[in-house]
Amino acid sequence: MSKPLPTTVRTHFTALRMLLVLTVILGIAYPLLVTGISQVAFSDKANGSIVKSDGNQVGSSLLGQNYNLPKKNPDDPKEEPVPDPKWFQPRPSANNYAGDNSGASNLGPNSDDLLKAVNDRRAAAAEFDGVDPASVPADALEASGSGLDPHISVAYAKEQVNRVARERKLPVETVAKLVDTYTEGRSLGFLGQEGVNVVLLNKALAEQK
Repeated sequence: MSKPLPTTVRTHFTALRMLLVLTVILGIAYPLLVTGISQVAFSDKANGSIVKSDGNQVGSSLLGQNYNLPKKNPDDPKEEPVPDPKWFQPRPSANNYAGDNSGASNLGPNSDDLLKAVNDRRAAAAEFDGVDPASVPADALEASGSGLDPHISVAYAKEQVNRVARERKLPVETVAKLVDTYTEGRSLGFLGQEGVNVVLLNKALAEQK
């Protein structure tokens, strides 16, 4: 009759079997099941809510992006980006809309740097859109907490309508209608405020003839 294995060895074999079983269930079967369900039921969202134009990927409806003019000297890191007046502009971003660096500036309400940035942005937005500085909406002056939010307020979108229409030689009514079309309601019908997804709005704008 064979001698039984020591308790310590049996315990290790039991732990190893559990490790293998749980690895198969939680490390292989469960991820495959969740991936399969997401691909069938929520394919667009599961793959990043990619936005395409003429068959080309131009962004994600979940992530904001900049719409700037090409740099005069691409090799000059000190050259400041200049917003392109033909596009609706997003709100400021503390991380320049870098998807791998989500975050805010962390500047507090008593920060002189924040106050200067807000005043500079107010003056720049008013001049860019040809409006009174006092009418510039708050989201044109302050970044979102993530620095990646693709939405702007309806007020900020409407502020830009005349400039975009003029630069693209489109009727103001056409551009204003696009803003209305891409205005999204409050989350769950009561959370937050209405907003406009700049990525989707600019995609529709690019498709205008």
